[in-house]
Amino acid sequence: MWKSASWLTVVALALGIAAGAAINAWAKGLIPAAETFESVGALWLNALRMTVIPLVFSLLVTGIASVADAAATGRLAARTILVFIVLLVIATVYACIASPVALTLWPVDPDAAAAFVAGAGAKPVEAATPPGFGEWLAALAPNNPVSAAAEGAILPLTVFAVFFGFAATRLPAEQREPMVGFFRTVGDTMIVIVRWVLLAAPVGVFALSLGVGLRSGLGAAGVLLQYIVIAILVTVGITIIAFLFAILWGRIGPGRFLSASAPVLAVAFSTQSSLASLPLMVERARDAMNVPAPVANLVLPLAVAVFRITSPVTNLAVVFFVAAVHGIHPGLGTIFNAGVVAIAISIGTVGLPGQVSFIASVGPICLAMGVPLDVLGILLAVEVAPDIFRTVGNVTGDLAATVIANRSTDHPAQAPADEPLAPPQAPR
Repeated sequence: MWKSASWLTVVALALGIAAGAAINAWAKGLIPAAETFESVGALWLNALRMTVIPLVFSLLVTGIASVADAAATGRLAARTILVFIVLLVIATVYACIASPVALTLWPVDPDAAAAFVAGAGAKPVEAATPPGFGEWLAALAPNNPVSAAAEGAILPLTVFAVFFGFAATRLPAEQREPMVGFFRTVGDTMIVIVRWVLLAAPVGVFALSLGVGLRSGLGAAGVLLQYIVIAILVTVGITIIAFLFAILWGRIGPGRFLSASAPVLAVAFSTQSSLASLPLMVERARDAMNVPAPVANLVLPLAVAVFRITSPVTNLAVVFFVAAVHGIHPGLGTIFNAGVVAIAISIGTVGLPGQVSFIASVGPICLAMGVPLDVLGILLAVEVAPDIFRTVGNVTGDLAATVIANRSTDHPAQAPADEPLAPPQAPR
């Protein structure tokens, strides 16, 4: 369902840009009506925005609680979570380097960017003066979390949500479980709203892209193509890094890891779902990588639940691209803020199709970097392409984390890299 809706949204995007360009060229009398119809797109984008703060807060609280509960199940889970954290930090540092480098090597054309922003209806942006270190440090803890949420101060709100989530794990079970259940319900409710809003995605994206076509013509297609290519390349980069970590840190031969993971990657590519890939991941880890069943059965479900190595990478690539389109050049302090938020969001967000979680994942990072959200509705329409590579990267990261975690346990290690692969078992 979601894949067909995604492609329908892509078609709506193309039709909107083409219709806007045609009206501007041959039917200028229809421009006032087309500009009025743009308000439908603004309404649709605002409907997505309204879920960001409650969804992010609730997902962070429940995500932190689930990680803490998992850590309490034993040393293996605790070490696994440490592996997740190390890999996420490395992925975030990579993203903060790779994305600006990609945009330096292939800069966004200023004229095309200006037309694209004007077409999306964004207001002119003035770069904010970054705070000093003392101001930044003091602002990490919000003096009023409600005010921080209302003002979109996402980093202080994230810090508060993280502390709130960890503090909840210290409460007795009879107090903690109802509260965590409440926030899980809030998050699930926001996701339902997002799903409802996405049902109207073809209409909303058509209205937004109509304005882009009116003001920037077919030149907007070049900006979108550049975004897709950069997002995919940066995501492929972290996938290769995860592969290398499996070899160097997990001490598994490259041929063994590639042969064992190939069927899983094919499923991930075709379904765009880590969850759908989980059963085959467990089987290949146990049978083709010789990971003991207790390790595979714990690490992989935990990885699918809370570990997405591509999340900070691709999300930051989106935000850096949007910043470049708006002519914003973030400083190191702002990038650090965005990186912290990206890591927290990657743990809190759930394993849903990219279109469902796109605004909730990217929006907070935009707010942390001081980047407008106005063009996200257009980028959402083409998320179907980068999302394929997100899933492939996440599955590679999950399998890499599994072989790494296996090396730190008391269970027997996997077979040496030069031993023949175990034949796959018959389907159970």
